[in-house]
Amino acid sequence: MHQGIEDFDMPAPDAVRQAADALRMLADPTRLNILWALMQGETSVACLADLAGTSPTAASQHLSKLRLAGLVSNRREGTFIYYALADDHIGELVRQALSHADHRTGHANHPGRDAGGRRSPAG
Repeated sequence: MHQGIEDFDMPAPDAVRQAADALRMLADPTRLNILWALMQGETSVACLADLAGTSPTAASQHLSKLRLAGLVSNRREGTFIYYALADDHIGELVRQALSHADHRTGHANHPGRDAGGRRSPAG
């Protein structure tokens, strides 16, 4: 059936596997909270733990998995480690997932955000 569709194309198996691995990393509420916080900018483990409502140890374990998956990057400054999103695509993926969840549940958008998850002018 698909042979008759002009320019029909499927992604490479390796790309599909990598995308599935990334999505699997997002399938955790704590990780989604951590990634949402990182969308605001680089921050420390302690701050991310507070924002995600978890312990620094748990946040560090989640961040380690996210780093190994290539979703976050880190840098050391003295005894502190600061984390950031690996790239803007990760933030867009999180924003879309949360927007989809808001749409499905009928909940209002995040405070200070428009329907696309961007900061609203008044927010």
